Amino acid sequence: MATWSGIRRKLEMDYLAPCLRGHIQYYVTTYTNSHDREGRAAIRYDGKEILKGCYWNNWTKADQFPKDETYETRKNIEMAYMDDTALKLGIFDQRCFYSAFEEFDNQAIEKSLLSQNLLVRIFALLDRRVGKRKLMQMRESMKSQPEMVRLFYDIRVRAEGLL
Repeated sequence: MATWSGIRRKLEMDYLAPCLRGHIQYYVTTYTNSHDREGRAAIRYDGKEILKGCYWNNWTKADQFPKDETYETRKNIEMAYMDDTALKLGIFDQRCFYSAFEEFDNQAIEKSLLSQNLLVRIFALLDRRVGKRKLMQMRESMKSQPEMVRLFYDIRVRAEGLL
């Protein structure tokens, strides 16, 4: 795996749409002095953390997951569902971020826009390869997307001056 500085450079310089440069920052840290070397990850927009997750949220907020058919899988399998519930509760950590980047970095942008992993989809929405025409084509389908995806879509559309 690449270093965090290399990943961050790719996300913020190589992939990020020009209209978002200087506005979107990716943040990941690993607490090297903790006994288990866990950490956190975030995406900032103009200095404010829009999306943030931390390993400890996995334990402290696990009871807030809906008790549906995926509940046991969520509790027992790491990174089982990177869906809207996990993103809103911040139940992901730096490893989830790295995993999402690896998927994003190794597939076509069209596939990333349809990924089951919402972090991958968010990376794709902020990507320079998604042009204004594609953003406009996605407008209607965004109504049925999870809240976090719609939030980043709105950020991108506003930055492009399409609203």
